[in-house]
Amino acid sequence: MTAVSKAVPDHRLVEFRTAVAADLTVLAILHEREADNDLIQSLKTTGFPKSLGLKLISRQGCDATRMMQNALTELSDPLAPDDTDELAADYAAIYLLHALAASPNESFWVDEDHLERQLSMFQVRACYKRHGLAAADWRKRSDDHLTLQLQFLTRLIEPEKPGDAWSEMAQFMDEHLLRWLEKFALRVANRCTTEFYGGAVLLTNAYCEELRELLARILETPRPSREEIETRMKTTTPAPVVSVKFMPGADGPSW
Repeated sequence: MTAVSKAVPDHRLVEFRTAVAADLTVLAILHEREADNDLIQSLKTTGFPKSLGLKLISRQGCDATRMMQNALTELSDPLAPDDTDELAADYAAIYLLHALAASPNESFWVDEDHLERQLSMFQVRACYKRHGLAAADWRKRSDDHLTLQLQFLTRLIEPEKPGDAWSEMAQFMDEHLLRWLEKFALRVANRCTTEFYGGAVLLTNAYCEELRELLARILETPRPSREEIETRMKTTTPAPVVSVKFMPGADGPSW
């Protein structure tokens, strides 16, 4: 178990965990289903993305925040039919048809042949299983899908989780989510049609990077380099195939 810094009072850590869990829930929704009128209105009503509990301070974070805010401002209230169609088409191109060659699944990015449902999926599945979780239907939404990885982080950081969840969360981000998220975000942002989805992927990436930096400070342990992570993963024993039961799928969270 990695020790948590004593410089941060326990009550502040609980507040932090609660805020980040809420943030990650919203970010996961952005990649879970196409943005319809209800989602857009909900984001506008809550003042997203400035409503995020973790205020982004990096240049990338500030740029992504402005981009997302501008995208929401530009969308009509309620959504015009053209906006609805464009958002639906962009979502399908990114998450369903892979028309941008930017898969939301980890295996595509870390497998040498860019194949889906490879070793990464089984490694991630094993992480979920340790917490009694599984994908609703891995054939429809792979275990290593962006939405499911974000939802898993949400569960790890919930206030009632034990202290060692901090280190497990950092390790999961290093060995899985952050190995590929930036590549995915940049490709989508450069190829997608709508500012909304360009902002969504860049904001998600910036948020996760800043969150990981904060975890390093909380744990008082520096982040490993990308080279160290890749070396570690190459020497990792392949995860066994495990049975799956349920986890958030196309219809939303069902833990």
